[in-house]
Amino acid sequence: MPSWFCSRDWFNHVGKFDEGGKGVPEDLIFFYDHLRKDGTLHRINQCLLLYRYHEQAATHSVLEETIWNHRVKFLEERVLDHWISFTIWNAGKQGRKLYRSLSLANQKKVLAFCDVDEKKIKKGVYTHEESKVKPKPKVLIKHFRDASPPFIICVKLDLTGGQFEDNLNSLNLKEGKDYYHFS
Repeated sequence: MPSWFCSRDWFNHVGKFDEGGKGVPEDLIFFYDHLRKDGTLHRINQCLLLYRYHEQAATHSVLEETIWNHRVKFLEERVLDHWISFTIWNAGKQGRKLYRSLSLANQKKVLAFCDVDEKKIKKGVYTHEESKVKPKPKVLIKHFRDASPPFIICVKLDLTGGQFEDNLNSLNLKEGKDYYHFS
């Protein structure tokens, strides 16, 4: 998790931290509120701060699911609610989890999953068995070259020896327009 800082005036403008208590990711909520108010970011590729963790740190009380839910809500609000349709890049665990976490309206916008795994592509379709919708929603699974942007990418970077990055670069897409990373 990157660290960031802002002026006291901007902090007051954004609205301070959500002091909802143990288990509230107040820093993430503040960060999203910062972006909602058109706050900007500048990246510095240098370590400026070191953290020390201890067993009683409040960080450990925030559930992974809580963070996931905030991230999905923000993705829907800022990106998916404005798209007519999209493809989820990853027919595996993370891509399917994202699909199941989306609102019904955004699930209906998913054109396909795309992947490079021949077994998943050969299967051809993902069925959302837990859905209460009848008939159960089905989403096509395609090779990434046969899929249509925009993409929500649920693949972690630097895990494939550059193969994923090469595949993505081969499509000549623009981040922030044709795709967003969500991993």
